[in-house]
Amino acid sequence: MVTGYAHPEYARSLAEFGNPRELPLCGGWILEREIPGFPYRDAMGCYPVFACQDWSQLHCDLKDIGSELISLALVTDPFGEYDEGCLRQCFREMCIPFKEHFVADLRSPINTVVSKRHRYYSRKALENVCVQKCDNPREYVNEWIELYANLVKRHHLVGIKAFSRMSLTKQLSIPGIVMFRAVSQGATVGANLWYVQGEVAYWHLAAYSPLGYDLMASYALCWSAIEYLADKVRWLDLGAGAGTIGNGADGLSQFKRGWSTGTRTAYFCGRVFDYERYTEIVKARGTTSTDYFPAYRKGEFG
Repeated sequence: MVTGYAHPEYARSLAEFGNPRELPLCGGWILEREIPGFPYRDAMGCYPVFACQDWSQLHCDLKDIGSELISLALVTDPFGEYDEGCLRQCFREMCIPFKEHFVADLRSPINTVVSKRHRYYSRKALENVCVQKCDNPREYVNEWIELYANLVKRHHLVGIKAFSRMSLTKQLSIPGIVMFRAVSQGATVGANLWYVQGEVAYWHLAAYSPLGYDLMASYALCWSAIEYLADKVRWLDLGAGAGTIGNGADGLSQFKRGWSTGTRTAYFCGRVFDYERYTEIVKARGTTSTDYFPAYRKGEFG
């Protein structure tokens, strides 16, 4: 059964950022976009990762695109069934280690997975909040949107990371969704969302109210999620830290590290389908000296 990031409805939840296009042989989805100022289109993978059902067929789908698109850029699912050599065949222009995702092997007991510090804060948080699994996440759409708006404001999120109300609402109905909410005195003070795909549960999003931060609801939510998922999946993908440097020094990395047993690499991949038009756009944009891919979109996400 197709679930989570590989499900077509996930791509459709991001339709504001591009027209969802299926890659039929591998079973993945990308987002086609107009290139401002030119009568051409390119594509990007869905945020946060590109997932598909058969990685061995990805090269065939890319070959079939021909010159319909100028380029494609995406970040790979760290649990995808590929090797770096396979990716380099598909993405000749760019294939680089991008971010290390913190992961947890749930074959180990929870007390050995979670750090001593995180176990302590989880106990303290659970004294002040009650964590509930939401059997029907759509029932809590308004509360979730309010929480996420607080996250957007707190961290100045823009673009695709900010997620619109429509996108957030659709994501609550995608097969594989698992939602937990933290409640204090009858009010929701935090929630986190996971997508289960096969043997992996991916931490999708989490958000908290100001009170939720004060009560350390994040610790209560993560502990409860791991307890619930421990006998249902083999792996957790907790995602990467903040920013694009990926040095692990930021607070989010330190938080995720405390729930993990190791890391897995997500690759940033880029392919040019039409070199002549790609060069035309880059020259017109004046962005020839950049490591950004595609070069003509440098600065698009702020």
